Amino acid sequence: MNDPLGTPHSPRPPFRVGLIGYGLAGSVFHAPLIAATEGLLLDTVSTSDPERQAQARAEHPQVRTVATPEAVLDRAAAGELDLIVLASPNKTHVPLATAALEAGVPVVVDKPLAATAAEAEKLAALAADRGLLLSVFQNRRWDNDFLTVRKLIEDGALGAVWRFESRFERWRPQPKGGWRESGDPAELGGLLYDLGSHLVDQALTLFGPAASVYAESDIRRPGAEADDDTFIALTHVNGVRSHLWMSATTALLGSRFRVLGDRAGYTKHGLDPQEAALREGRRPGDEGVEWGVEKRTGWGRLGAGAAPRSGGGEPVETLPGDYPAYYAAIERALREGGEPPVTATEAAAALRVLEAARRSAAEGRTVRIGAAA
Repeated sequence: MNDPLGTPHSPRPPFRVGLIGYGLAGSVFHAPLIAATEGLLLDTVSTSDPERQAQARAEHPQVRTVATPEAVLDRAAAGELDLIVLASPNKTHVPLATAALEAGVPVVVDKPLAATAAEAEKLAALAADRGLLLSVFQNRRWDNDFLTVRKLIEDGALGAVWRFESRFERWRPQPKGGWRESGDPAELGGLLYDLGSHLVDQALTLFGPAASVYAESDIRRPGAEADDDTFIALTHVNGVRSHLWMSATTALLGSRFRVLGDRAGYTKHGLDPQEAALREGRRPGDEGVEWGVEKRTGWGRLGAGAAPRSGGGEPVETLPGDYPAYYAAIERALREGGEPPVTATEAAAALRVLEAARRSAAEGRTVRIGAAA
């Protein structure tokens, strides 16, 4: 790795980043956020697709492109990279993260980290043994609405929370295909491991570990191979109940959040604007861009005893979303040491819930976390 401190008379050199994968995750999320982070330099991008290679060079003129993950790993082993980011298909996460850590290089892995909690814990142990950073990209912790919910809970505006409802729903009546919708178990396709990774991570971040899991999972669309309509009910150790929906078959979308406490409730519709901004080519730090800021018409409502759709409750200004905070925290952890913003241990806890949800849906029963089947 670079000497992150530089010298007293020279600027600190940036950490050189190798990005493996330049599909949706790599091109829309990781590359722009890495490039926007002070102290990080997007050095190398790996993709076997010539068109994506050309896209990467056009969007990031300083970057070098290579065709294989092995070429990135070779540069890392030679001391020419300081961080590897995996935005590759889910089935490659464990072998590539293992290879990077064994090469002595810190790693960021797009969610899900692995197929199982046991695999995630093995990676965490390897990283700890080598003294290397291992983090999982859970960007939805920095969604504007999630940050707002978290603050409302911390400020006591809702009182003691009883029920947390959270949805990522879409209306896509025709499957798109590709590995994300593959029915091959090795691909880790389907919504449970895709959107469910976000929903479960958010619930555990807010309310702590789950004691039991109940799930319903279906394949609804003609021609679909993997789950496209799934529901998870968690009972947390502290008694809070989280109800989580993920669907590609929702003709009429529900609220993004509904959080009910003994003092008040909060309801929020719509999605954080950061993904749409990144897809449109806007970047954090662009002149005239108020990053992550939502219009007043999208604000949620807080109150008790009245329906938000009829004007009940008071509008609550949505906090700005802050995806750039993730890589800023990664840079700080590399430079100063300490925990990354999302740990492999946290990822293992979420995977334990996803595994229990898959078992619950298959067997039609509630599964206790840590209990024998």
